[in-house]
Amino acid sequence: MPALPEFFEVVRRQRACRTFRPDGVADDLVAENRQPWEFVVVRDAGVRARIGELTRQAWRGGGRAYAESRLSPQLLADVDRGAEGEVSAAPVLVVVCVDARRTHETTIPASIFPAVQNLLLAANAVGLGAALTTLPTAFALELGELLSLPEHVRPLAVVPIGYPAHALGPPRREPVSDHAHRDRYGSRW
Repeated sequence: MPALPEFFEVVRRQRACRTFRPDGVADDLVAENRQPWEFVVVRDAGVRARIGELTRQAWRGGGRAYAESRLSPQLLADVDRGAEGEVSAAPVLVVVCVDARRTHETTIPASIFPAVQNLLLAANAVGLGAALTTLPTAFALELGELLSLPEHVRPLAVVPIGYPAHALGPPRREPVSDHAHRDRYGSRW
């Protein structure tokens, strides 16, 4: 394995990847620690295709309409390509779930989404592309059945992972000062 980049280098270059080369991804690059979360690492092409169908169904059933007024045309086009099939074409889909027995309902986001962020950063650090989507979780029951999840394990996100099909370039970020407030909301940073 190549030397890992510095943390802030990884943070600065991390961005969503929705198109992937078909190259396989080694198991040791995919998953590590699991606490109240459970990672279901999906490599099976048929299962990935079914997750892709659920993603498309959620996108076409309201996700796209919701995103149209909130995303720039360029980002909307990228998300549209991902939702319409590029995401499920990734060689690995990690379905991130919560084991509801191991955490309090109100702490689920605080337990799960930092793990997802770490997964995104770790993928980037080893040269993989990744993105976070919650679209297929609109069909949590179907997704749970597909993955044989027990009732107490619920899917919360899907992270496609693979080698980027093209150079991603730097992420598009607004200045922190546009979203940070000093002492009170509305007081400029």
